[in-house]
Amino acid sequence: MRVTGGRTIGVPHSVLADAVLERLTAAYAAAADPARAVAMRAYMKDVAPFLGLPTPERRALSRAVLAGTARPDEADCTAIALRCWALPEREYHYFAVDLLRRHVGRCTSGFLPVARHLVTTVPWWDTVDLLAAHVVGALVAADPGLRAEMDAWIADDDLWLVRTALLHQLRHKERTDADRLFAYCLRQAAHPDFFIRKAIGWSLREYAKTDPEAVRAFLARKGHRFTPLSVREALKNIGP
Repeated sequence: MRVTGGRTIGVPHSVLADAVLERLTAAYAAAADPARAVAMRAYMKDVAPFLGLPTPERRALSRAVLAGTARPDEADCTAIALRCWALPEREYHYFAVDLLRRHVGRCTSGFLPVARHLVTTVPWWDTVDLLAAHVVGALVAADPGLRAEMDAWIADDDLWLVRTALLHQLRHKERTDADRLFAYCLRQAAHPDFFIRKAIGWSLREYAKTDPEAVRAFLARKGHRFTPLSVREALKNIGP
C-alpha cells in the first residue's frame, strides 16, 4: 500500500482485524439501504459509494461488531483502518475513523504515515476533518516532535494535507502553539480553494475560544492578507 510522499505501508497481520472485518462487513451489508445510499452519495458529492446507513444505526451496528473484542493496539488500529479504507463504501471509512478517535492514545508517532494515507486517500471533509482534529492532533500533542511534519504538510501541494495542518490544533486549547497556527494561516492566506480559506477561519475561530484577544490582535495586524471568508469565520463569535 503506497502512501503519499513515496513511503509504503504494509497492512500488519492482526487477528483482531480479521475478526472485526468479518463481523463488520456482514453486519453493515445486511443493514444496507440502496435507496438511501443514492441520496447519501449525492450529498457527499459522489466522493464514494455508500451502503445507506444513517449515523445512529451505523454506530449501533459498530458497537455490536466490537462487543466483546479486545482493545486494539497500534498494529490492530493500523490493520483495521487500512483494510476499511480499502473497501469502497464510505461507512467503512467512518467505522475506521470512529475506532481511531477512541483508541488513538494507543498509537505512537509512528502512526502518522498511516494517518497521512487516510487523509490523502478518497479525501473529503467528512473524514479529513475528524482525522485532523482527533487523530493527527492527538499524535502531535503526544509527540511535539511531529510539528516538523505539520510544517511540511502546510506547504504540501495536497490541499487535504494543508487543511489537516491548519485544523490539527482544533482541540488543543491552552496547549495551542499560537505562533505556529498564525504562521500556517498566513502561509496559506491567498490559497484559492474554499476548503483552505474556510479552514483558516475555523482554526482561528476555535483558538479565539481560548484567547480571543490574541486572534483579534493577529487579524488587526494581518487581516488584510486574508479573504473575507476567512476573516468572517475567524471573528464569528468574538466580533472585530
